[in-house]
Amino acid sequence: MSLNIIVLAAGEGKRMQSRLPKVLHPLAGRSLLHHVIHTARELQPQQLIVVIGHAGEAVRAAFTADTAITWVEQTERLGTGHAVQQALPYVDAHARVLVLYGDVPLMRAETLRALVAASDTGLAILTARSEDAGNYGRIVRNQQGAVQRITEARDANAEERAIQEWNTGVLCAPAARLAQWLSHVTRYNAQGEYYLTDVIALAVAEGVPVSTVHPTRVADVEGVNSKRELAMLEAVYRRDQAEALLAAGVTLADPARIDVRGQLQCARDVEIDVNCVFEEQVTLGEGVRIGPNCVLRNVSIAAGTQVLAYSMLDGAQVGANCRIGPYARLRPGAQLDADVHIGNFVEVKASHIGAGSKANHLAYVGDSSVGQRVNIGAGTITCNYDGVNKHRTIIEDDCFIGSDATLVAPVTISRGSYVGAGSTISKDTPSGQLTVARAKQISLPSWKPPAKKTKG
Repeated sequence: MSLNIIVLAAGEGKRMQSRLPKVLHPLAGRSLLHHVIHTARELQPQQLIVVIGHAGEAVRAAFTADTAITWVEQTERLGTGHAVQQALPYVDAHARVLVLYGDVPLMRAETLRALVAASDTGLAILTARSEDAGNYGRIVRNQQGAVQRITEARDANAEERAIQEWNTGVLCAPAARLAQWLSHVTRYNAQGEYYLTDVIALAVAEGVPVSTVHPTRVADVEGVNSKRELAMLEAVYRRDQAEALLAAGVTLADPARIDVRGQLQCARDVEIDVNCVFEEQVTLGEGVRIGPNCVLRNVSIAAGTQVLAYSMLDGAQVGANCRIGPYARLRPGAQLDADVHIGNFVEVKASHIGAGSKANHLAYVGDSSVGQRVNIGAGTITCNYDGVNKHRTIIEDDCFIGSDATLVAPVTISRGSYVGAGSTISKDTPSGQLTVARAKQISLPSWKPPAKKTKG
């Protein structure tokens, strides 16, 4: 039997105190709904349906590149049962339906696989246990331990509220049976809504077995309804990432102070200091060392490279045995070959820097091709933008650029050139020669400093 997945993402999330739809709030750099969809895709469903409601267009717009999602709008928010009903016309009537929630981001695929397998006999629900089940619906069982119904917290009596087993809302059932049960659900409850949970009692009444599956930990099935709950799950996610890195042999100065907001792949003997953030896709080669308070986004770093404190690398490729920072910035399109040094307060953007070249202090290298063994002095900038177009600067092998030089693109600094400190270079330089372009230095003996006015 094929699998169809329905994700309920229509809630407003008033307790988030935000204009942003609840399911679009970020956890580890990706929206809550993105996490849910990513996990759902691991089950390879035949159909993935997302039910939207509040700010639905904004939610849909966040996934415009994902054309494999079927979007269904719940124009009236009349409860979870009503939301599933809106999606059922798009479901294969012969499929098995798994219902997920767009604000439960840490669900594990292996748990959902177990739930789908348990639904072979009829209906399967995902439940958890806590000393205090709070506002979750309680799982009511008979004396033999069989599930009888789910009672929502608002409708529960004192005895039912004392039950520690609670409903996560996630269930799996044959599409045809689910549609039949939902057609008999009523709104006679404290909320005046169609509860999806009411299908459990209807299944029991028909003699359909109701199986339960439990997650490995409660955090995996907890939803987000407030910024506090979001922060709590963010902390859980960070701990998970840190544990995985430690298990893979990465040295973390403090596992509580690393933030992985994407995919971080590390080779052997990688060392990461405190307060580092890794976003999107980051690959660190063998023996790479990342200093404290660095941010790396979409970066590939080869073996033996050091990134010193307070450096930001974004969209860069860094070769082996380089030295970056402290306080360096590599912007998108920066490509560094082996043994390159990029020092403090140096910015590199859309430039290729050849092996063994150095820019150790206070420089900007943009839209440039820099050869091998080039030395770029402190205060040097490439003037690549004329206000309309960007132009390239070419610095060939073995050049020496003196401090405070200004290279006005388009320009070529030919192989082996020396550029004198303080020069503004707007024409190509000859190979192997010293080029100096400065105003003549003069002194004015008759000049006097302005006198300060005396206070009356």
